[in-house]
Amino acid sequence: MEQDIVLTGYDAVYAATPNSPTLRRLWHEHAEGDDYPEQFGHVSFVTLPELRHIAAELHLNPGDTLVDLGCGRGGPALWVARETGARLIGVDFSPVAVEQASARAVELDLAGQARFVVGSFADTGLVTDSADGAMSEDAIQYAPDKRAAMVEAARILRPGGRLVFTAFEVDADRAAELPAFGDDPVGDYRPLLREAGFSVGIYEEVPGWPEPMTTAYAALLDASEALKQEMGEAASQALFLELSMTLQERPYRRRVLVTATRE
Repeated sequence: MEQDIVLTGYDAVYAATPNSPTLRRLWHEHAEGDDYPEQFGHVSFVTLPELRHIAAELHLNPGDTLVDLGCGRGGPALWVARETGARLIGVDFSPVAVEQASARAVELDLAGQARFVVGSFADTGLVTDSADGAMSEDAIQYAPDKRAAMVEAARILRPGGRLVFTAFEVDADRAAELPAFGDDPVGDYRPLLREAGFSVGIYEEVPGWPEPMTTAYAALLDASEALKQEMGEAASQALFLELSMTLQERPYRRRVLVTATRE
């Protein structure tokens, strides 16, 4: 039931995002950074230097298969696919996000290289040992079952394939009343990765936190009237609820960048 509420909120926000220049402008300014290519815009906190780091750590060759877990509207993974020549499969539980990501691939002339499907972290629907790399940007903390998410990532990766992601470590006490994190908020992803059959490489805090999140969220809340007009009531209320609860409850311990290799 709680996940149905979360999905409804995400669908509403994704559907309204293309109609909100205010959201796009503020997110680009406070979260992405001025040097981030706007045609690959997103709603994570990945910057262009981070995206370059992710692409390098994936160790992809042209024609390899890359999976983006929790792909949203697909921007960062489409950038990585373009830069590396990899074939991209984006997976997200929001049908609206999948539809928009597919349309973006066409707009960016990457439709022959990328496809997007509806699926979850725990059930991608992809073939075992079919991916050379997997990535995720600030999304794994929302998986309802993080252990199952890591097991699924290991299942779809070939031996030696790499999982590279950014995510928030979550304080279980502070997240207790927040449904978006499921029943298992995770403060350290390394034990789950090792249990799933990964060897962990890089596990490091992203510097400068939480300033990008707090400034972006505060700027969006300050622009609430413009966002309501552009996004509509349902989407704006879902967005404001997440922003205000995050700033109030402070559920995140830190944001980390992680590389792991399937053994």
